Amino acid sequence: MNDQNTRRIAVIGLGAMGGAMAATLHKAGWDVTGFDPSDAARAAAEDAGIKTIANLADAAGTPYVVLSLPAASIVETTVPQLLKEPGTVAIIDTTTSEPGTSKTMAELAQAQGAAFVDAPVSGGRDGAATGSLSAFVGATDEALAAAEPVLLALTGGKYSHIGGPGSGNVVKLLNNVLAAANLVSVGEALGVAKAYGIDPATAAASISNASGGSKVSANMYPNWVLSGTHDSGFSLGLMARDAALAVNVAARIGEKPALLAAVASQWQDALASLGPTADFTEIARTVAPAITPAGAPSTTPSAAPGNASGTAAGTTAVA
Repeated sequence: MNDQNTRRIAVIGLGAMGGAMAATLHKAGWDVTGFDPSDAARAAAEDAGIKTIANLADAAGTPYVVLSLPAASIVETTVPQLLKEPGTVAIIDTTTSEPGTSKTMAELAQAQGAAFVDAPVSGGRDGAATGSLSAFVGATDEALAAAEPVLLALTGGKYSHIGGPGSGNVVKLLNNVLAAANLVSVGEALGVAKAYGIDPATAAASISNASGGSKVSANMYPNWVLSGTHDSGFSLGLMARDAALAVNVAARIGEKPALLAAVASQWQDALASLGPTADFTEIARTVAPAITPAGAPSTTPSAAPGNASGTAAGTTAVA
């Protein structure tokens, strides 16, 4: 890592997560170039000291690449463009993507002498900004070794090598659907507590110190729901997408997780009521409106659920 050329890295997708990861890499001494189709996202990155490019093709052949994209379909169109020029060592895909896409991209990269690892991350904006994310890694041993310098910079070593290509995506989707289920169940429970005249914040704190506690009850509800701020930075549209993807991935191998499917359905209902740009913590407004300052949604938004994936401005991890 003493050769300056090996410290050249491109971050593709400069949204909440991608922009924060680019800044972290820049602070750690990497020579970072950022790309995003959004003028605003590029301007924000430049304000943080990141040089940007307006065309993805200009990132081809960069030794290291981090992807932070909204959907697997965008990963599929992006990776071939990055591999059009020689020189790529490793592509680290932090997108909450699909296992089939990662397997295909890993094969494509390997055929051209590069590594591709699926490394969806968790830890949110704070983790991305401080280099303390955790990552679910799917890769061959060889690909992991090639990508390790970047993974260390982004996670401080907090990554788990789950298995081969695609396995990181599977476990990240399971993580997100479990978080989605917990957001619903904690909201319903706190709604019951309030109906009994118990302060939801007191109930949440008590539960968080017992066997039913979780990050959702200890942090998400007090910080984002009961406060009414709903400013986690992760959209309801993306969480609804991830929950649905988790159930679909299970179905592809013949699994039928009934509870998780029911949860995914509740998120689709919330998506129809609140729209894809609502904060994901606003699910509480549909499952336990009595405990949220904003209460139940009053009108159906005009934005279509199909727009949940957003643009290449990046995605944000949850728990």
